[in-house]
Amino acid sequence: MPRTILPDARVTPRFAGICTFCRFPLLDAVPPENRPVDFALYGVPFDAGVTFRPGARFGPRAIREASQYIKPYSLEHDINIADVLSLADAGDSPISPFALKETLDTVADFALTLGEDTTRLFAVGGDHSIAYANMQATWFRHGQPAGGLPLIHVDSHLDTVDITGGEKWTHASPFRRAIESGFLNPRRMLSIGVKGPLNTARDLDFAREQGINVVTYEQWRDPSSGASGRIDAFLEQLGATPVYVTFDIDMVDPAFAPGTGTPSIGGFTSAEALGLLRRLGRAKTGSPRRGLNIIGADVVEVLPDRDVAGITSLLASHVIFEVLCLAALWKAGSHS
Repeated sequence: MPRTILPDARVTPRFAGICTFCRFPLLDAVPPENRPVDFALYGVPFDAGVTFRPGARFGPRAIREASQYIKPYSLEHDINIADVLSLADAGDSPISPFALKETLDTVADFALTLGEDTTRLFAVGGDHSIAYANMQATWFRHGQPAGGLPLIHVDSHLDTVDITGGEKWTHASPFRRAIESGFLNPRRMLSIGVKGPLNTARDLDFAREQGINVVTYEQWRDPSSGASGRIDAFLEQLGATPVYVTFDIDMVDPAFAPGTGTPSIGGFTSAEALGLLRRLGRAKTGSPRRGLNIIGADVVEVLPDRDVAGITSLLASHVIFEVLCLAALWKAGSHS
């Protein structure tokens, strides 16, 4: 019996019915036999934290629509996420469009009401400021572990700026604020994909001082850089420890993902981005580990107004699927 009941696409067309993330059932409609829900996906239609182009508030709606074509079986991992995980769409968080910190507090409170105590929280943005709220809720839900959560951060930007335009809570600052708040452990944080020109060399200082492990896109591309070994070492050290995953769509080159507010030229292709996520689920040779013990996640910064033929929203949908595959692999391996 599958853990997630999906409409039969060969009976109910993908262009019909209520539009939910990946056609997952609404949270309130999950039957008792499929509870507790493993992951509650919810939208955060908020972009007051952007520093360049606004419009990511429409991201959750566009991603829901694009995700109607997501199918549950992974050819690469040989796993059906609907068989392993109970998944649900929990709707959208309430927000205050003109209030940054107030909205982040509201989102965190809303997230903590979703599902059961063991339900893991998957936020779909919205701009990257919302990662702070979902990480906070995840940290509380999982017992406020001392030292904070480990983080795998996939992005073109470090998002550790202190203040932008007099504001501390923008999409440029969520991880600095999370470190200060104690629910992110910077020495167990891996940032992959950072690239592009910076305002100043000092933009790197905070990450270096805090011990954040940064793998730039150019390092990832260069086999001689040692980046692959550093990623393997991080994953080996992580082991069974619960981890949070955050994915900013602007890590993908705008040739493949034009629908974003802070495009960064010279990045991952769509295939490389999906390949990176799949690689995170494969241990070094000789290790039995498959997947990651993901306790929370977010996918952010899709700006539909700048999208072309919905390709960025479609990519974001597949990123959601790949992250859920990592969680399904872990659960199927009886690690959790």
